[in-house]
Amino acid sequence: MVIDSRPRQALVRRVTGLARSTPGRLSLIVVVLVVASLASGWLTTWSVNRQERALEDLATRSEPLAHAAQEVYRALQDADATAASAFLSGGLEPSELRERYEADIAQAQAALSVATASSPELTATLAAQLPVYTGLIETARTNNRQGFPVGAAYLREASGLMRTQLLPAAQELYRAETDRVARAQDEATFPWGSVAVALGFVVALVGTQRYLTRRTNRLLNVGLLVATGAAAVSLLWVTTVSVLVMHDVSDSRAASKKVDVLAQARIATLTARGEETLTLVARGAGQSYEKNFVEVSERLEGLLDQALRMGDTAAADEAMRHFRQWQQVHQRIREADDAGQYNDAVALINNPYFDSLDQALVRAIGEARQDFSDEVAVARASLAGTVVGVLVLALISAAGSTTGLWQRLKEYR
Repeated sequence: MVIDSRPRQALVRRVTGLARSTPGRLSLIVVVLVVASLASGWLTTWSVNRQERALEDLATRSEPLAHAAQEVYRALQDADATAASAFLSGGLEPSELRERYEADIAQAQAALSVATASSPELTATLAAQLPVYTGLIETARTNNRQGFPVGAAYLREASGLMRTQLLPAAQELYRAETDRVARAQDEATFPWGSVAVALGFVVALVGTQRYLTRRTNRLLNVGLLVATGAAAVSLLWVTTVSVLVMHDVSDSRAASKKVDVLAQARIATLTARGEETLTLVARGAGQSYEKNFVEVSERLEGLLDQALRMGDTAAADEAMRHFRQWQQVHQRIREADDAGQYNDAVALINNPYFDSLDQALVRAIGEARQDFSDEVAVARASLAGTVVGVLVLALISAAGSTTGLWQRLKEYR
């Protein structure tokens, strides 16, 4: 059976002839411009939506979860240091220390419940081992009240559990959440792809007008002029807004970095406090704890210096002052303990400088977190209305392109 190919060949010749004619080319240009306008609008809208989602995640999810993870670590560290301080009192510990310990455990559990919603696999160790830790602390407390030396052994076991399992798990959780913040900031970067496509569309519109000018000897085409203006406004709008968002996100990075440094400083403060207290709990056998105290104190001083360089805030400056005062008192504690004046050393450990340092760091962290929130809020405000505006301008460009070229096509009928 022989298939007649003449109709198909005739169709090909007709299409080829139409494509070579001016009306055919104009028709093809109309289709290309409309598709390009809609594609550019869609891609720009997608990019802006991605920025908006990233900023919303920063404001409502990533940063609050990072703070919750930080609170888990801080509360656990403070609970351990407070339990050791209460143990030094012997017998029935001061009510304020007991209340502080219980408040720390409650805060750790509350923050842990928040973090578990997003990272259940990272909080499993914490959820399983925290009851074990509190049980050991209660056993140590009971023995201490009865004057049994074994209480110190239970306290050291509890502190060992805190250091080897609970705090490393809390540190891993905190790092995971701060990494989430960094990823959200990365997603709010400049939309190079959509801007390049939008710029290419503007160039295509200008090229089309030049082509029509040569073909028709008419200087302006109102439809294409409107389409080009709408596309140029869209490009300028998105570029300007994206630059503003990049600037705000960059500032939010600086703020989140400062929060991280201050949070590490606060954790180091609590770690040093625990080492200082356990040195006395060990009663002459706490050389390893004292060595750890010195190492952590050096790291803490470096973190405070770094925080001051990142921004001269009154709270950070106050924290450094209280740190130095605390170090001076610690030296007196060591002198008294080394001289066999144990009770004098225990009395000195309840100085106000540790709490003053901790409170100054709390204020500094609060200020840095507020700076972060303000920058993210400004970035989100900059994007307000951009999606709707880009879509409207894309439709105007498509309609203008169609109208402008349709006027020329009608002249060939």
